[in-house]
Amino acid sequence: MPNNRTDQSSPKTFHKRQDITVQKRDKEQSDYRKYEYQISSYNNRNAAENKSKPYSDQNQYILTGRNPIREALKNHHDLEKLLVQKGELSGSAKEIVQKAKEQKVQIQIVEKNRLDEITPHHQGLIAFASAYQYSSVEEIIQTAEEKGEEPFLILLDGITDPHNLGAIIRTAECAGVHGIIVPQHHSVGLSPAAVKASAGAIEYIKVARVTNLSRTIENLKKHNIWVYAVTMNGIDYRKTDFRGGVALVIGSEEDGISRLVGEKCDYSVSLPMVGKIESLNASVAAGIMMYQVFSCRQ
Repeated sequence: MPNNRTDQSSPKTFHKRQDITVQKRDKEQSDYRKYEYQISSYNNRNAAENKSKPYSDQNQYILTGRNPIREALKNHHDLEKLLVQKGELSGSAKEIVQKAKEQKVQIQIVEKNRLDEITPHHQGLIAFASAYQYSSVEEIIQTAEEKGEEPFLILLDGITDPHNLGAIIRTAECAGVHGIIVPQHHSVGLSPAAVKASAGAIEYIKVARVTNLSRTIENLKKHNIWVYAVTMNGIDYRKTDFRGGVALVIGSEEDGISRLVGEKCDYSVSLPMVGKIESLNASVAAGIMMYQVFSCRQ
């Protein structure tokens, strides 16, 4: 396996859309935190029903009403998504939604009764605040440079389970990963559940959120980083030399790595399977691959 991107002696391989087989930062509470609202403290009668809804995480903090959401956006606090009541927008609501779009916050249009189920005092808008501050890809690469190490990154494509993300963050911190990159959409972010599942590891590893994973891979290659897609039908991971700059791409258990992301990867690697189960849990596969890279770099 080449250590320099100018060496093209090894063939590029990728199997499209396969299921996977494979600093502490400032904790000072921002002003908008006084508006935080615990879902679990409201409408306990519907707790069982709320669990079935995609945005009803019992540990999820939310911002309700226009003023706190406007302040959060004004101060560029990380938001996971913004729920907007269906209908014509006017006045400050229109301004808030436009600001959210500019900051690339995920926006979902929902019926009023959906917002009512979370809190009756929403003024047509509810925002989900990130439980931890995101870093940038540049900061992750800079971390590796400051340590005098080749960059080691994890890219997650379509991971939607916060417990999987938390487990991956925890293992990544132990295995010497410099940072994790998640896409803005169709992926879980730094929700309270994910942060809790990291068991404190989030304090010591950077997580960046990007709008376009494919474009991010192109930029990583400019830093002499080789990108490996973890798929079902790639090269046996045990026969791969992971020395040099490495980025592992982990897809979801259901859909694997998306076609566009896969086409940008340099190599496809796999974990051999001998049982009857077709794939491993995403965090388990990621953990095995991380320690293989760790072993090659020692």
